[in-house]
Amino acid sequence: MTEDDRALVDAVLGNVPGAFERLVREYQGLCWHIIQRMVRQPEDTRELCQETFLRVHQCLHQYRGESALKSWIGQVAYSMAKRHLEKRRIAIAEPVGDDDGVSLLDQVSDGFDIEAACADAEIAAGLHEEIEALPPLQRTLLTLYHLDEVPIGEIARITGLAEGTIKSHLFRSRARLRERLHARMGVTA
Repeated sequence: MTEDDRALVDAVLGNVPGAFERLVREYQGLCWHIIQRMVRQPEDTRELCQETFLRVHQCLHQYRGESALKSWIGQVAYSMAKRHLEKRRIAIAEPVGDDDGVSLLDQVSDGFDIEAACADAEIAAGLHEEIEALPPLQRTLLTLYHLDEVPIGEIARITGLAEGTIKSHLFRSRARLRERLHARMGVTA
């Protein structure tokens, strides 16, 4: 935990005027991004963000600083979104199996460059549509890793998933995107 994190947590726990509002301002973007990527409904996202910060306020005394405050708040947001989807019986992820015989878990880079695929506007629009069509977990992991450039270790702390599981989801999501983009462009793989 950084000194800034410790000072902010201490200020909120000490009921310093404006401290909790500062915490919300600092982390509302992260909270919104994680929940919106999972849930996709603006009204539900707003409500879940409010519930997340209510939970953060109620449980902040339990924060021990083993990870960055950002990761801890991200974990609360992820848990709220996941619980919301589970209550509505919405599949969070496609099953991940190891049917390749190859250790894909250790391969994050599989040669598919999302940024390069965005070079052409038509491809970018198709890529955006295909990302939106991914199940909530894969969509969230993919955007956190590739677009927000959150390291896999931090994603693991936020989601509670093993790093190998995250890598596998990323690999399969990129493979799915590559396959669908090739189909859109009439390219045979």
